[in-house]
Amino acid sequence: MQGAPELKGSNSRARGGITEPGSFVILLDVRSLPSLPKILATGIFAGAIFAAALSGTTQQSRSATSSPPVKPAQGSGATPAPATTPANAAIQTPAPTQPAPARAGLNIVVLDPAHGGTDEGAHGTEGITESNEVLEFAAATRKALEAQGFQVILTREGNDNPSFDDRSARANAQRGSVFITLHIASTGLPGTARVYIEPEAPIPANITGLIPWDQAQLPFLSLSRKLGDQVQQELAKRFKGSPDTLQTAPVRQLRTTAAPAIAVEISSVSVQNRADLESMVPGVADAIARGVAAFRPSYVLPSSPVLGGSAQP
Repeated sequence: MQGAPELKGSNSRARGGITEPGSFVILLDVRSLPSLPKILATGIFAGAIFAAALSGTTQQSRSATSSPPVKPAQGSGATPAPATTPANAAIQTPAPTQPAPARAGLNIVVLDPAHGGTDEGAHGTEGITESNEVLEFAAATRKALEAQGFQVILTREGNDNPSFDDRSARANAQRGSVFITLHIASTGLPGTARVYIEPEAPIPANITGLIPWDQAQLPFLSLSRKLGDQVQQELAKRFKGSPDTLQTAPVRQLRTTAAPAIAVEISSVSVQNRADLESMVPGVADAIARGVAAFRPSYVLPSSPVLGGSAQP
C-alpha cells in the first residue's frame, strides 16, 4: 500500500548480532509514520484474538487433566480404567530389615580333649590310652552342645598336644565362653564321672587393673562352681556311683583360664572291656550339654581385672 510503513517479518531474533531461532521481529519503516496509529490498532486487535484463542486452549487442557474418572453405568459391563499414580506422588517403601543382634551372654564352649601327641595320658587294658579315648568323648560332646545352640571350639582334633597355655588361650580369646577339659582316669569306680574345679584362693589385694596369667581363674571360681554343680548333677543322674557334688583339685588347664572352667574325669581306662568305657560316651555328652544349658542363665561376667603381668605368655 502506498504510504503505509513497510513490515518485514522474520521468525528469528537478533541479540548482540546473534540471531536466535523461534522468535519474531517486526521492522518498521519510519518514513510511513503518518499511518502508525492504524497499524498499531490493527496489531492490538490481532493480539487480543490470539490471546483469547490461547486461553481457551489452556482451559480445555486443564479440564481434561483434572476431570474425575467417569463411573461406568451399572450393568453396562464396562471396566473402569485403572487409576494412575501421579508422577510426584510419594512411594512408600518398607523399612530395611535390620540384622538380628548377636546374642549376649554364654555362646561358646571351648572343649579340651586332654593330653595328645607323645603325651598319651593314662594307659589301661586292651591298649586303651587316655589321649585317644578322650577324642571320642569330645566329638560326641561337641554334637550334643551344638544341639543346645552353642558354638564349640576344640583345642585339638587330632593327635597333637597343645601346651597348657595354648589351651587356656583359646578360651581367653573368646567373649562369652566356658572351658571344659575332658580326662579319663586310671582309678576310680568304673562307670562313674566326676567334675573338678580349681581350689579356692584369695584374690590378690594389690590389684592394679591386671592379674598374673597363672591366677586367671581366681575371679571366675564362683561361676566355675555353678557350672560344675550343674554338670555334676546331670552326670549323677546317668551314672550310678558318681558323686552328687563337685570336687576341687589343682588341674593345670584350669589355672590359667579366664572363664568359667571345669574338668570332667571319667572312670576308667582300667575297665575289663573297652566297650564298657565307650558305652558311657552318649551319657557323658548329654550330661555336659544339659549342664551347660542349665548354667547359661547364671552366666554374668564378673567385674575383674584383665590378664597381665610377666607370667603371661
